[in-house]
Amino acid sequence: MIAFQVIRYRMMINLSEPFYNFTPMKNYIISLTLILLFIGNNLYAQAPNMVKDATNKSIKVGAERTSLYLPLLKGKVVGIIANHTSMIGKVHIVDSLVSLGIKVNVIFAPEHGFRGTAGTGEESENSLDTKTGIPIISLFGKHTAPNAKDLQGVDIVLFDIQDVGVRFYTYLSTLHLVMQACADNKKPLLILDRPNPNGFYVDGPVLDKKFSTFVGMDVVPIVHGCTLAEFAMMINGEGWLKNNIRCDLTYILCENYHHADYYQLPIKPSPNLTTMSAVYLYPTLGLFEGTPVSVGRGTDKPFEMIGYPNFKKGNHKFIPKTIPNMAKNPPYEGVECNGLNLKQFGDVYIKNTKQIYLYWLKALYDDYPNKEKFFSPFFDQLAGTSMLRTQIKNNIGEDAIRMSWQTDIKAYKIIRKKYLLYDDFE
Repeated sequence: MIAFQVIRYRMMINLSEPFYNFTPMKNYIISLTLILLFIGNNLYAQAPNMVKDATNKSIKVGAERTSLYLPLLKGKVVGIIANHTSMIGKVHIVDSLVSLGIKVNVIFAPEHGFRGTAGTGEESENSLDTKTGIPIISLFGKHTAPNAKDLQGVDIVLFDIQDVGVRFYTYLSTLHLVMQACADNKKPLLILDRPNPNGFYVDGPVLDKKFSTFVGMDVVPIVHGCTLAEFAMMINGEGWLKNNIRCDLTYILCENYHHADYYQLPIKPSPNLTTMSAVYLYPTLGLFEGTPVSVGRGTDKPFEMIGYPNFKKGNHKFIPKTIPNMAKNPPYEGVECNGLNLKQFGDVYIKNTKQIYLYWLKALYDDYPNKEKFFSPFFDQLAGTSMLRTQIKNNIGEDAIRMSWQTDIKAYKIIRKKYLLYDDFE
C-alpha cells in the first residue's frame, strides 16, 4: 500500500510539473520528500491525540454559541453583514435571529451577494430578502461600506461571514470598511468568529501600502493566518482605520478551534471555491488572475487547474464556458485550453509544506510567448507589491524570492501574535 501511494504521489508531481528539467539529484530529493510526507501523514492519522480536521472534533463557530450573544442583541435594532455561509447548522443566522424575536432591520451583503450567487466582480443590486422581507444593501461595487443613512436607526452591527484567510479575498476588505463605518458612526460591532481554513500558516509578500486596493487593504502577507475576529483586533490595535480611530468591537470566539487545525468548510465560501483543494490552492493560483492564465473559471473545478490555449507542456484539457451563478463570460470561453490539473497537489502539498507555491508562476511566465503581456497591473495589486513581478521577470529563483519576504513576515508575525485569540500553529 505504501509503495502504491508513493508511486501515485510521484506521478502527481510529474504531472503537475511536466516541463521541469529534473536532475537525478532533484528527482531523488522530490521522491524522498514525498515518501516522508506520506509517512508523516500516516503517523499523523494514527496519532489519537492529534487534531486532524474539524470533522473529527467538536468545533463550534461563534454563531452557534447563541447564549453568549443573544443578550447583546435583545431589545436592539440590528444590522447584519452576512451571506450564504452565515449558518447555524442548517439554519441561516438571519432566520434564526428573526425567529428568536431579534429585530434585524437591514442586511449588508459582500461580494457574491447575500445568497452567494453573484459571480466574481459582479455587482449585486439592493433588494429585499424574499424570506424575511428585510432590505439588503450590497457592499460591493461602488458602495463598499455602510454610510450614515444605511446605519440610521441601527443600534448594533453584527458580522458573520466565513473567510478563507487570504489577503486578496474581498471579505477581509469588507470587514475593514465595515469597521471604519461603525467607528465613524459610533455603532458597536459584534463579530461571530469562524475558523480560518488557511489559518495553519503565514506566507507571501507583505502588502506595500501604495498597492492598497479592495483586493488588499492592510499591511499583511497574502496568507495572514488570522480569523476575522483576530484580524479585526489587529486593525483596531495597529491603528489601521482612518484618523486612527477605533471601532467599538466585541466578538464571540469559536469553541475548540486551534490554528493548527485543518478546518473543513461545510459550505463553499464563494461560487468558485468549491472544494478544500481549491481553498488550499487559492493563495497560489489567485495570483494568476493578474495574468493571461486561466484558473479554471467556467469549469466544474475552478482553482484546481491552470492553463491557456496553445500551452504545449500541459497534460489537462478544458474548455471554459458560462455557468450560471458561477462564471459569466470566463477567460477563453469556448476555447480549448491545455494545462495542469492540480487537485491532488492541493490536497497534499500545501497542507504539508505550508507555503505558497511559486514554481508554476515562474514556469508559465517562461513558457508564455508574449512576455510583455503576461502581467497586468492587477497582478501587482494581488501580490501587494511590484517586487514579485520584477523578480519573476529577472528569473530570480523561488528560494531567493521566498527569502526576500522573510524580514517582513517576521515583523508581521510579531504584530500578529499580539492579537491571537486561539492557540497558534507555532
